[in-house]
Amino acid sequence: MKNRDKNRARGRVGTPNELELLRKIKRSARLGGQNRQNFGIQLGIGDDAALWRPQRGHETVLTTDWFLEGRHFLRNSHPPEAVGWKCLARAVSDVAAMGGEPRCCLVSMGLPPDCARGWLDQYLKGLSRAARKFDCPLAGGDTTRFKAILINVSVVGEVKSGTAVKRSGACVGDRIFVSGRLGEAELGLGFLRKGIAPSAESALLQRHLYPIPRIALGSWLASNRLATAMMDLSDGLSSDLARLCSASGTGARIFAEKLPFSGGAFARRFDIKQRFDAALHGGDDYELLFCVKRNQVARIPRRFAGVELAEIGEVTARTGIALIDSFGNQSLLEAAGWDPFRK
Repeated sequence: MKNRDKNRARGRVGTPNELELLRKIKRSARLGGQNRQNFGIQLGIGDDAALWRPQRGHETVLTTDWFLEGRHFLRNSHPPEAVGWKCLARAVSDVAAMGGEPRCCLVSMGLPPDCARGWLDQYLKGLSRAARKFDCPLAGGDTTRFKAILINVSVVGEVKSGTAVKRSGACVGDRIFVSGRLGEAELGLGFLRKGIAPSAESALLQRHLYPIPRIALGSWLASNRLATAMMDLSDGLSSDLARLCSASGTGARIFAEKLPFSGGAFARRFDIKQRFDAALHGGDDYELLFCVKRNQVARIPRRFAGVELAEIGEVTARTGIALIDSFGNQSLLEAAGWDPFRK
């Protein structure tokens, strides 16, 4: 068969077929440092489905997350390696928010033909890096052809039986904490929108492109039974705290002067109002929002594994979220974070 005919048989000139894509993904999974027995994977990529065995005395945590071109990332602005990293980090963060630890993941993709080589190679490089970093090997998934890049990630995790932390456990009088500095990912996105190169040495840009889910912190809070309620900050504090309060049947008071927002050299390119608004409403931080009983507050350190922990408010009986300024004035904090269905 002539080369031209061979290429036509493959579907399109220069485009790999599905079998080649699966081989490429399987090689990438091996580069991810996958040790099947350590992670409970009994059978990985290559069969109709994966086989996974949970540890004795643990409950299984399951989550799934979309990562869509044009909605969550821009093909011409976001490096494909960062897309690979972030699509896994987002889903792993959901496991961390319940006090669990990731064990393996499934990744399904719809790809345009022109992304099936160079773009996919770099994407898989980022995905493999994240899999190694988060101890979350790739166990399977699916591929198909589509006009835009669609990515769906499912993560299987574990948590010791009876220790999972839900959103619904907050009680009146509990203190509210957050990890890290809020709004930095939103400011990093601002840099990207201004056309600043992704290679620029900006901590804010890195926070947007390569977020770190707080796995160890979530596990520590759960295993020590310190958090009464917890969730990750993916859509912004104002929206996510409203969800936690709704699940718990409570309200909250937040003190503006206690909000930990960025003050570094790169952040100071934005005025203080922009930084404050990003801390309240900016998404993609993937920090932890958690509540602690008043008599347990002394057990919460100022830093955990190098990450700042800040007490920012308290849980109240009255529904709604009140924002208290430095003068003691109170205003209603509207949920103005990310909402894919908001016009």
